[in-house]
Amino acid sequence: MEIIIKGASEEFARELVALAAQHHAELSISTVKPGWTVDRAERYLRDLTAGARTMAEMVIVEGDGYLDADHLRRVVGALNGPANSLKRAVDRGVRKGWWPEGTPRPVTPVSNPDNPSWHQNIAYRMDQELLPVFREALLRIAGAPPAADEDDQDEDGAQP
Repeated sequence: MEIIIKGASEEFARELVALAAQHHAELSISTVKPGWTVDRAERYLRDLTAGARTMAEMVIVEGDGYLDADHLRRVVGALNGPANSLKRAVDRGVRKGWWPEGTPRPVTPVSNPDNPSWHQNIAYRMDQELLPVFREALLRIAGAPPAADEDDQDEDGAQP
C-alpha cells in the first residue's frame, strides 16, 4: 500500500512515522523538494516549443538572467506564444510528475513599475541562482540527446 500526502511539513512527517511505529507499521517518508535541478531544467527546456526555448536560451545566455523584451521581440517575434509556453511547460511538468507542485517558473516577465496598468512586459528574467543550473542543462542538450526512459514515453513508445 502506498499513501501519498502532499504539502506536509517535515515535522508532520516525523510525527506520522512515529505514530506508525507505535502501531508496529512500517512507514517511510519520501520528500521531493520543489526547485530546479539540472535534470529538471534539461527536461523543461526540451519540452518547450522552439520559440520558447529560444527565448529562454536568450535570457540565460545572452541576458545573463535579464533581457529586454523589445530585444526578444526583434529576434523571436511576438512574445505572447513563447511566454505562454514557458508557463505551460511548468504546469505540464507538475501534471506529469517531472517536478513537484510549487516548483517556480524559471523565466518570468518583468512589468513596467511606472505603468502597472499597461500589460506589455518590459523584460524577462531568471534568478541568478538558477543560471548555473540552466546553463548546465543547455550544455547537456547541445552535447547529446536524452536517454530514453520508459516513464517519458507515451503509449506508442515515442518520446514527448
